Amino acid sequence: MRDCSASLSRTKHKRAAVAVLCRRATFSRLRGNDVTTAENIHTYLQSRRECVESALRSVFPSGWTVPATLREAMDYSLLAGGKRLRPILVLAAAEAVTGDEGGASDRAMPFACAVEMIHTYSLIHDDLPAMDNDDFRRGRLTNHKVFGDAMAILAGDGLLTHAFYVAAQASKLGVPADKVLAVTEELARFAGLPGMVGGQVADMLGEQGVTSLEQLEYIHLHKTSDLIRFSLRAGGYASDADEKQLEAFGLFGRNVGLAFQIQDDILDLTGTEAKLGKPVKSDERQEKVTYPFLLGLEESRKRVTELTNEAGEVLLQAGLANPDRLIGIAGYLLNRDH
Repeated sequence: MRDCSASLSRTKHKRAAVAVLCRRATFSRLRGNDVTTAENIHTYLQSRRECVESALRSVFPSGWTVPATLREAMDYSLLAGGKRLRPILVLAAAEAVTGDEGGASDRAMPFACAVEMIHTYSLIHDDLPAMDNDDFRRGRLTNHKVFGDAMAILAGDGLLTHAFYVAAQASKLGVPADKVLAVTEELARFAGLPGMVGGQVADMLGEQGVTSLEQLEYIHLHKTSDLIRFSLRAGGYASDADEKQLEAFGLFGRNVGLAFQIQDDILDLTGTEAKLGKPVKSDERQEKVTYPFLLGLEESRKRVTELTNEAGEVLLQAGLANPDRLIGIAGYLLNRDH
C-alpha cells in the first residue's frame, strides 16, 4: 500500500511538472520569444489571407448560369475582406499535422473556402432588420442595405448551400472520400441546429434575459466557437490527423473561439469604429448581456488570457509536427485591437 501511494504521488508530481513545462512553453510562444514572433505571425496571416481571397474568387463554376444580381450580392459580402480567421485556421491546422505548408494547404483549401462561405452567410443574415438590424459590416453598407432584404436572404441561402458543394471538391485534391464525408457531416452539425444556428436562436430568445455566465457561455460556444472548432478539425481531416489530434483541435478551437468572442465583447466597448469597421457599443445600445457586463473588463481580459493559454497547452501534447504557428495565432488574437 505504501508503494502504491508513493507511485501515485510520483505520478501526480510528474503530471504537475508536465503542466508547468507546457505553460512555460505556451507563454514563450504567446510572447513571441520563439521563431513564431508576432511579426512572423502577421506575415503568415497576410500570406494565407491572400491565398484564401484568391480561392474565394473562383468558388463559383464559370459554366453555371446564376442570376446576375444574386451573384453580385453573394460576391459583395464574400469578397468584402475581413480577417479570414476561420479559413486560415483550416490551413494552419492542416500544416500543423504534417509540417508541410504547400500540399497540406492545397488539400485543405476547399474546406477553408466552405467555412468562410458559411461564416459570410451567417453575417448577412445576422445584419438583417429582423435580427441585429446593422447598417455597416467591414467598413461598408451591409448586404440588405445595398440589395434589399429579400436578395440578402437569398444571397445567404446561396452561400450556405454552395459551401457543401465546395467542400466536396476536396476529394479531387487527394483527400480520401471518408474524410470528406466526415468534414461534411461536421460542417452540418457545427454550423447547424446543435451548433451555430442553435447558438443564434439561444441568443435571440435570451436577449436581456441572460443572467448567468453559464447561459452566456452556452450561446457563444455554439454561436461563435463551434465554427472555429470545425475549422481546426477540418484542417486535421485534410491531413489525416489521428483521433488524439482531432480531439486536441476541437478543444483548441473551443477555447480560442470563446476567447475570440470575449475579446469581441471587450472591443465593442473599448475599440474604435475606424479599427473595427462597424459601429462600436452596439451591444450596449441593444442592451445585450456580454462578458464585460457580467464580469467587468478586467476579469474578461483575464478570462481571454486563461482560455488562450489552455488552448496552447492542449496542442503541445497532441503530437503535432508543428504546433507553434497555431499557438502563435492564438497569441496574436489575444492581443488584437480589431
